[in-house]
Amino acid sequence: MAETLVSPGVLARENDQSFITEQPVQAGAAIVGPTVKGPIEIPTIVTSYSDFQNRFGTTFESGSNEYSFFTSIAAQNYFNNGGNTLLVTRVVSGSAATDWDYAEASVLGNDDSTTAFKLESLYKGAEFTNSGSVTTMSNGALVSGSKDNFRWEVTTANTSSGTFSLIIRRGDDNTNTKSVLETFTNLSLDPKQSNYIARVIGDQTLNYNSTENYIEYSGSYPNASRYVRVKDVSNTPDYLDNTGTAKNEFTGSIPAVGSGSYGGSFDGSKGTNIPTSSMNMYHNINSTNSQGLKGSDYNNMLTLLSNQDEYRYNLLLLPGLTDADHSSQITTAISNAENRGDNMVVVDPVNYASTLAQATSEAGGRDTSYAAMYWPWLQTLDPDTGDQVWVPASTLMGGVFAFNDNAGEPWFAPAGINRGGMGTVVRAERKLSQANRDLLYEGNVNPIATFPGTGVVVYGQKTLQKQASALDRVNVRRLLIELKSYISQVSQTLVFEQNTAATRNNFLSQVNPYLESVQQRQGLYAFRVIMDDTNNTADVIDRNQLVGQIFIQPTRTAEFIYLDFNVLPTGATFPS
Repeated sequence: MAETLVSPGVLARENDQSFITEQPVQAGAAIVGPTVKGPIEIPTIVTSYSDFQNRFGTTFESGSNEYSFFTSIAAQNYFNNGGNTLLVTRVVSGSAATDWDYAEASVLGNDDSTTAFKLESLYKGAEFTNSGSVTTMSNGALVSGSKDNFRWEVTTANTSSGTFSLIIRRGDDNTNTKSVLETFTNLSLDPKQSNYIARVIGDQTLNYNSTENYIEYSGSYPNASRYVRVKDVSNTPDYLDNTGTAKNEFTGSIPAVGSGSYGGSFDGSKGTNIPTSSMNMYHNINSTNSQGLKGSDYNNMLTLLSNQDEYRYNLLLLPGLTDADHSSQITTAISNAENRGDNMVVVDPVNYASTLAQATSEAGGRDTSYAAMYWPWLQTLDPDTGDQVWVPASTLMGGVFAFNDNAGEPWFAPAGINRGGMGTVVRAERKLSQANRDLLYEGNVNPIATFPGTGVVVYGQKTLQKQASALDRVNVRRLLIELKSYISQVSQTLVFEQNTAATRNNFLSQVNPYLESVQQRQGLYAFRVIMDDTNNTADVIDRNQLVGQIFIQPTRTAEFIYLDFNVLPTGATFPS
């Protein structure tokens, strides 16, 4: 259809302004702490608690006792309360991240002399070694096979086509009852084929570069397996000749069916992952030993997580670190949040058995709207050991925030009976009186109260900001985080676009409807967005700048409810 009029007439044109912009990507919460196994110093997204268990493990044994890290309890509570994604970063003690090694297995070709390829554990640690031998029992169980390691087996092999199939099994299974974790079929050693083993399974190694603070990759193909990667492949390029016949020099490289001479075990890793004899767990943590770690063990990963472009999350949990004992690490986490502007930090003020005055004293040393403190400690049921254990409040606050966001919105208060209930808590370390709660709230510590018939409830939502403003409340800070996240994503698409009215209208057509939806969902009383000639003058445009102004009136929560009961004499008239 013509877009101009040459002779007199009417031209009807369409301007579609109904484009629907995707909502912000919700990265969920991030947690930093020790785990039983898994990638060391590599932030990793998990999408369910079973996913967490597969990647990071659950419990470990010390003597006759079984323990869980705060990280595991926090992950379980977060997902059980509706959390969708969790960024988990495993930290270990001292130089373990560089001193430990990977477990390895050699898969021989059918000629029993060629190494067809090697499999290597994705992550470092002694738990991936399972002895390199099988028991004398007929079922082929590995001596040190466990739920936390794995084994391999070639299930089919065809030297005529040069293809084979490989399965990864759980380390504690046996020949009669195999527990298959992953299956890779129709693999090839021919690097020119789409089913080349390294291309299908992956061969990348990830390591944290502490000098320049980034994750460096080596290898050509991303890891599709969650357990192993491929290395040292005996390549068979152009395995078939022009007649479609396998070349004799390559057929011996195709692995034979079976698990080799060591039951498909992995060997060679070093390092003791969990020094159980020297670990202070649960309510026994202190400044020098918190689940076997020191505060400095967290430094690298707190620095890495400051990279907003690479890692996106809206809540940071550090269960095991307290402000009283790990002030430096808490300061780093809060500074990161302030610089990023897209997340809050949940802070535990003190260790178990501390006083109310000590808790408020820690809050008195902080002044930021990007962090919130909660107290006291809580006793909960560890879902993996079945024990009732004491945990700092941050261990369970991720679940409260997740439930709040599902039952309401991020700009609702994660507190109160409706959204702040803690159903998995057996008891709080102490029952807070009204006077106790008053002192805590005045000191910017959010009390966790116990009410008859209701149970344990988060009963405060103050940030650590000292100055009275809208941002001294958690719900308003989180509202701003949500708004900035969305509007920043919209603005990112305008960089290097023409600085014209059309570009400005494009911005307004996306931001205004979004803010209207937030207003309808009780996040705002009112708003106004200005991006026009008034704030984009010729001088501004000549400096290659595009300026927008967003005015908002955030909704406030009803925290102090006054009810006046007026007793009137008989016959009195009620006020209208």
